[in-house]
Amino acid sequence: MPEVLIVGGGPVGLFTAILLAQAGVDVEVLERRTERSPHSRAIGIHPPALAALEQAGVVDQLLLAGVKIPGGVARSLGRTVAELSFERLPGRHRYVLATPQEQTERILSERLAALSPAALRRGETVTAVHDLGNEVLTVTGSGAHRSALLIGADGARSTVRDAAGIRAVVHPYPDAYVMGDFPDTTTDGSTAALYLEPDGIVESFPLPGSIRRWVVRMPSLVPDPTAGTVAGLVTERTGVSVDTLHNTMLSSFAVRRRIADRFVQGRIVLVGDAAHEVSPIGGQGMNLGWLDAARLVPLVVASLAGTDVGLGLRRFNEERRRAALAAARQAHINMILGRPLPGPVLAARNRLMGGMAGVPKVHDAVARTFTMH
Repeated sequence: MPEVLIVGGGPVGLFTAILLAQAGVDVEVLERRTERSPHSRAIGIHPPALAALEQAGVVDQLLLAGVKIPGGVARSLGRTVAELSFERLPGRHRYVLATPQEQTERILSERLAALSPAALRRGETVTAVHDLGNEVLTVTGSGAHRSALLIGADGARSTVRDAAGIRAVVHPYPDAYVMGDFPDTTTDGSTAALYLEPDGIVESFPLPGSIRRWVVRMPSLVPDPTAGTVAGLVTERTGVSVDTLHNTMLSSFAVRRRIADRFVQGRIVLVGDAAHEVSPIGGQGMNLGWLDAARLVPLVVASLAGTDVGLGLRRFNEERRRAALAAARQAHINMILGRPLPGPVLAARNRLMGGMAGVPKVHDAVARTFTMH
């Protein structure tokens, strides 16, 4: 019987398992997928998360697989509105690292395999969870799995959370986005670009291999987007031509917020999207999950060693819920900034943004906010 069972073998579950394995804990990870998803999905790794990932010994590999984003530029109607630099951020990671999630998962999986070759068990779909008081019984198609503790890292539609009866109310937003990865036809290099246009924001981020991700705000969800659809929207709003022949990813998504009433219940703990689903605009979700794990694992290790960590778990619950609520508020602001505006209102707001960005203290505060400091 493993001491700790983790449900969910995505970036957050893998990182949690690595930290536990490094501490000498017998850990297993149950993952529904039989293989890693090839889609890049989450890409931004923020400085606080990079500092946490250093504990897992994977930052060097992530740096090799990613692109350092040193700052961004906001444009509107063909003109520069403001520029943002991360060079004065605290710490040594003064950038956001853009790494496709598929590569992030690969690096974390390899690190976990080096520590505990049999820890990750794929093709395991959880159907029930029972906290028996002195242990947790987790049921999958292959049978019952007993563990001293259970960590739910199984995403926004968490089976662990629902089976534990933890309430998490969904708050939908009226925002939708379509996105795609295309060869980089801009001259922006490693800089992120935000186009604040009358019909809604267009975001552009560099990826390895001279690829750029384009994200376009839409009035409603776009079913089955095509490369031509995304490229046409980008060109229409920004004037940038996009190479549709070598598109590598397409996606369309609506936005919602869902934060669990509690992250700890008995011998069950939630981390990542299982605990808090926030808008992906701003790229905070995966990073929040890693920071959850970095805070949780020392408490788990101490508990398994016989230390009473009740107070620590209560503080973990309070601190991480506050962090999730703060991230949700920031994501909400990001979405408001990206919504359509009438021309005169957009122009006035852009002038205000440009003026504020020229004030060093304001500039640095915005840079810290956008990088989760």
